Amino acid sequence: MTASEIKDTIPVRTGEELNVERLSAYIRNKITDVPAEDLFVEQFPSGHSNLTYLLKIGDWEAVLRRPPLGPVAAKAHDMKRESAILQAIHAKFPLAPKPYVYEEDESIIGSAFFLMERRKGVVFDSEYPGEVAATKENGRIISDTMVKTLVDLHQIDYSKTDLVNMTKPEGFMERQVQSWIKRYEKVKTDEVPQFAQLKKWLLHHIPVNSESSIIHYDYKCNNAMFNPNDLTEMTGLFDWEMTTVGDPLADLGVTLSYWVEDSDPDFFKQAFGKPPITTKSGFYSRREFAQKYAEYTGRDLSNLSYYVTFAYFKLAVIVQQIYFRYKNGQTKDKRFAQFHMATAILISYANEIAKKGM
Repeated sequence: MTASEIKDTIPVRTGEELNVERLSAYIRNKITDVPAEDLFVEQFPSGHSNLTYLLKIGDWEAVLRRPPLGPVAAKAHDMKRESAILQAIHAKFPLAPKPYVYEEDESIIGSAFFLMERRKGVVFDSEYPGEVAATKENGRIISDTMVKTLVDLHQIDYSKTDLVNMTKPEGFMERQVQSWIKRYEKVKTDEVPQFAQLKKWLLHHIPVNSESSIIHYDYKCNNAMFNPNDLTEMTGLFDWEMTTVGDPLADLGVTLSYWVEDSDPDFFKQAFGKPPITTKSGFYSRREFAQKYAEYTGRDLSNLSYYVTFAYFKLAVIVQQIYFRYKNGQTKDKRFAQFHMATAILISYANEIAKKGM
């Protein structure tokens, strides 16, 4: 089966529908050579944050990205920024889809949004898709492709892109730690006793690092798309919402926080549904992933535990933001009903890494 034949969308979830009539008229006004046929909309099922849709008019296709329903955290889910990031790096890093148009007029679909090119391939979430054999060898190939692509991203000279005008690398980790602590305190619902201890540790152990690179900051298997016939080739990398210029080890830490192993506690394997693909035979362990990254880059990873600790806290904040929206009735998605428990466990786990290392 070729990448173009793969079915990777579902019918739009109830309550997340788009105004097809207004959107169709908008597309025809903004984009030339669109066929005269009706607009067909489906939804990409993965992800717990921004909503992503497939738009089809005849043989024309595009992807629409919009924020989640209801009020969102300040500076989060910024469609204008994500579109601008893609515009800035697409030419230097072609795995980033090409953006077509950004629109801030909320009367069209109820929020700001942007359109970007459609990419095709397979995404590895919790299971191997039918087009790819579930073998130990394929697990290692996918793992190595993930490492090498992250290394490729970190090697881009950001000063030769518009990101140099959009970001501030100096003092990156200090600002990140303080900002994410404030985000958590703003959406806190339940008392998590270990938060105070973790907050103190994070603030008092911020690493000093003068190196900066483009960081995706949400780099994980289900944000990557692969050629099913050649797993050494990615065909797309998505969800650039958090991308910036900063400490590359912060990016590695985030990736490792998502890289669940089969030996991990059941909570981590089942927290967001089925165990991630990385728990299957052949996939690198977190330690192997980090060792390969160090081998390919020559970077010193002696302080990696700090970045992983912060990454788990950052993930806890993202989960808490989603639960905050659910508890306040801003979304009715039942997947989020127990996310406050996940927040507490992630904070506890971050504390353990802070004490013992990864």
